[in-house]
Amino acid sequence: MVRSMTGYGKAECLLPDSKIIIEIRSLNGKNADISIKSSLIPRDKEMAVRQHIAKELQRGNIDLFATMEQNATAQAKQINREIFDSYLNQIKELGFPVCTDTILQAILKMPDVVDVKKQEMTEESWNSLEQAIHNAVAALNDFRAKEGEILYNDVTSRVALIESFVAEVEKFEASRVEAVKERIKARIDELGITPDANRLEQEIVFYVEKLDINEEKVRLRQHCKYFMETINTEPYPGKKLGFIAQEMGREINTMGSKANHADIQKWVVRMKDELEKIKEQSLNIL
Repeated sequence: MVRSMTGYGKAECLLPDSKIIIEIRSLNGKNADISIKSSLIPRDKEMAVRQHIAKELQRGNIDLFATMEQNATAQAKQINREIFDSYLNQIKELGFPVCTDTILQAILKMPDVVDVKKQEMTEESWNSLEQAIHNAVAALNDFRAKEGEILYNDVTSRVALIESFVAEVEKFEASRVEAVKERIKARIDELGITPDANRLEQEIVFYVEKLDINEEKVRLRQHCKYFMETINTEPYPGKKLGFIAQEMGREINTMGSKANHADIQKWVVRMKDELEKIKEQSLNIL
């Protein structure tokens, strides 16, 4: 099954005093570039999280976010009376009125006046959080699979179009050879010379052979077949598809340089257009 490297997954973890929301997103990349953007995941657990993500997602620029939403009880804060009184006394010594709302609000904003209850990560809490991470990764994989189906339909249809364009090129090959021969003979007539007939025929054959595109057509069709085999059989074909597309491009370019025919050139341009879209989409295939 083809998967996209672009995706998004989300899961939640319910703890006694809070809820942790896990979000993970990925974009295309050559390797697994994993970034954990949260302090909620314990340092000693990060390696296991990274290994799980790398195993499941393989490649991509991957960002993991974890945010906490505390319930009403956990959000309750306590005033450190000792530090509060210390600031209050200092203000009194300066001669400022201490009973105004402005002064009281200012004191509450001073460092360490308000204690925030810190929640410790127990083993049970970590097991719940780890499962949420796994669920988010699984959700991202499902997203990738849906996107991958769209990518598969797009690139395979374009490969089929390129193969059909090769068939269109073949319709003009016979007339192209005759047109080349006629141009050579017409040029000789303009020059007013009488060449040796056998030698002229040999030179025409040699020139026409240089313009022959049969080998390019055969190789291009082989590359198209290999592209389809790869995308249908390999679990992570993205990189290889990019290499095959490069080989397809070489044959198409050579075909265009040898074309020497306006209608063939038009079909070659259409092949190049489809191939560029295949290359763009292949960059996003896992």
